Amino acid sequence: MLHINVTNETSRLRSVILGTAESNGPTPAIHEAYDPKSLEHILAGTYPVEDDMKAEMAALVAVFNKYDVTVYRPQIIENYNQIFSRDIGFVIDDYFIKANILPDREREQGAIEYIVSQIDPAKVITPPEEVHIEGGDVIVWNDHIFIGTYKGSDYKDYITARTNMHGVNFIKELFPNKIVKEFDLVKSRIEARDNALHLDCCFQPVGKNKGVIYKSGFREEADYMYLVNLFGADNLFHIDREEMYNMTSNFFSIDSDVVVIEKNFTRLKHWLQSNGFIVEEVPYAEISKQEGLLRCSTLPLLRD
Repeated sequence: MLHINVTNETSRLRSVILGTAESNGPTPAIHEAYDPKSLEHILAGTYPVEDDMKAEMAALVAVFNKYDVTVYRPQIIENYNQIFSRDIGFVIDDYFIKANILPDREREQGAIEYIVSQIDPAKVITPPEEVHIEGGDVIVWNDHIFIGTYKGSDYKDYITARTNMHGVNFIKELFPNKIVKEFDLVKSRIEARDNALHLDCCFQPVGKNKGVIYKSGFREEADYMYLVNLFGADNLFHIDREEMYNMTSNFFSIDSDVVVIEKNFTRLKHWLQSNGFIVEEVPYAEISKQEGLLRCSTLPLLRD
């Protein structure tokens, strides 16, 4: 039986599912792009190639090995993008919740079934069909669960809107003892600089009481202020529009004082180091061209 437990984003990591760039397939056609950033790189001829992405993920594996983290990988699906494991499931406390994801991506869940099948079946939850929820929108923070959503009446028109209010209410019912707070995120189909694809694209906690935040990613100022009041203004590192576009808030914590970031994020690095964090840097800029970064490609199973 595989032991799982995650109660926050920053406790000591013991095991994780990391996506894979093996057999990633050809550059998608324009109509196959799931998000505006991928589309931008498809049109520009700068879409990432498999060898570069495999090298980036290998650098992350090396960091996990350094900290003695058990790393699981999906089974390989030929010519298929399986990098972003966070989208297909997530752990809250000792429950594994399968994400209801874009129908095109259901095969990705099959590729991790050999891992999920080792978890106590009573603790594996498949939401009903009307519930849309992806792991990038779910941030577990002790007695809180933060969930990114989109409340616009045009939700169904946005392929970039991944979690609906059914998803929020589903989590509320599942965890009645937690404070479940949803955040209405800014979405765009055409401009990646104005598209908070998931909550972790514009906010993520770090350490025991700090966070990285992009104010303009929230449709309602009250949602942004909720986090300011909860964490304290002095504990939040604010990123700008270009930094949000580069996925600066999409780092990954191995421990409450150990953070993995993309090696180009120098401003974030200096802030983290000045606050006493150990910063591990990896190249991940090619992967980020698909509007996902370190948190998106990891699915933590067990934290202390």
